[in-house]
Amino acid sequence: MASRLGVDELLHVFSFLEAPDLLRAAQVNAIWNEVSRTKELWRKLCLRRWSSCRASQVVPGRQTWKQYYLSRSELEFRVESGRPEDFVCKAIAGHTGQIDQLAYVSINDYCFDGREKSVVCTVSADCTVRAWDLHEGTEIWSSPVQPAPLVNLVTYPQQQLVITVDTQGLIKVWKAETGCEGASFSLLTSCAAMEAYDRPEDPFLLVVCAEGNLCTLTVPQLTVVSKVATFPHASLGFAGSPDGQWVFIFPQHLDLGPQVFYIQSLLDPLEDEPPVSTMLPVSLASRACWAPVEAARLIVMHRNNDCTQMIVTTFELKAEKSKDRVTTVVQQMFSFPLPDTMMPPHLMQSHGSQVILLACGSKLVLFTIYGRHLTTFHDHQRSITSLWVDANRVITSSLDLSLRIYMWNKENQVPALKSCYHLLGGSHRWASGFIHVKSDSMSIVAVEARSIGTSILRSYCFKVRHN
Repeated sequence: MASRLGVDELLHVFSFLEAPDLLRAAQVNAIWNEVSRTKELWRKLCLRRWSSCRASQVVPGRQTWKQYYLSRSELEFRVESGRPEDFVCKAIAGHTGQIDQLAYVSINDYCFDGREKSVVCTVSADCTVRAWDLHEGTEIWSSPVQPAPLVNLVTYPQQQLVITVDTQGLIKVWKAETGCEGASFSLLTSCAAMEAYDRPEDPFLLVVCAEGNLCTLTVPQLTVVSKVATFPHASLGFAGSPDGQWVFIFPQHLDLGPQVFYIQSLLDPLEDEPPVSTMLPVSLASRACWAPVEAARLIVMHRNNDCTQMIVTTFELKAEKSKDRVTTVVQQMFSFPLPDTMMPPHLMQSHGSQVILLACGSKLVLFTIYGRHLTTFHDHQRSITSLWVDANRVITSSLDLSLRIYMWNKENQVPALKSCYHLLGGSHRWASGFIHVKSDSMSIVAVEARSIGTSILRSYCFKVRHN
């Protein structure tokens, strides 16, 4: 049969095979081997398995679709297995003060042609911002010492920019590749929160200052586009929607309703008219997050009217446009109380369209937005300090000096989370625990706090063969 089938017939038959069967077929003879390497066969396998896969991830002359499929499959196996031979762990030191925040500046893309690099930037109480190559375990650049400690940063991977803010409210732009300093802007007060919008054509920055003003700045010029008063002198929570159309601001633990702004009205302010916004019908909000795969589904944790119970309420937002105005439409979708026996959550994230993840002390608890309790994990001995959630996995950091890796099983209508393995930090003699964790497609990085008041980065880079 092998000798009687022509190339076109073989291509048709091979188009029904999965990758393992296609690899076995390649061993029959030279003709089958050649046909099995056809670009279109492997491109379809990649798109079938990873719907977000793009042609730009496979550069002609550097990598084929087959090589991409095999490399990414190997990487995912190693990330899920977490065996010692699957990754390289490095302790990366350099800051002389506590690291307050970190963020990836490398583009979070699957690339297996030898050019891939995981780069993070950090800010510290030692008054510097630094960039690090996680695979090499080395510092790429460090800024000069700044006038005040740096407390927060955001990154723009498409623009290769980093923006920092210090304790005095001074915002600065840095080039991610070289560390060269760009524009600066002073809030004249401390900064409560920042959020980056890395749009290819018109990137911008939203900043909430301690006085309660919401500022919209152009990037990289840091020119003020609009300034709006929200909740003066309150501890503010701040989160932008996945579609980039809404920003949610709420005064934590105060008897005031949270406010949602339509971002386009902040970017194009009208003279003598306030931006388009609305107040949500809840108060005493403590946490909030957006469902990542929905355009504007907002999940808010708040107290009930008599402050006796913690409630989780889900809203959906929509902008209705007419000729001369935009109206905000808010629809309450679901609401449920958290169990009275449950410790109040201190961290909250969402996955997909309906899963809520809550960190309660050392426990990780999952609910649906309808109030169905999915599962509780008790994998840590001490409090969870940070929670990373993406489409493939969840990572928790803890003061017990460990990271816990969980993987999503997406075969069911409601995704199930599987607890997989621990990644350990250094010695308890020197370290007091992990306080932050971030991840990209090929690495995990955490901030390991030291007992003497400093901190280091600990990276875990997963191995993958090239071509």
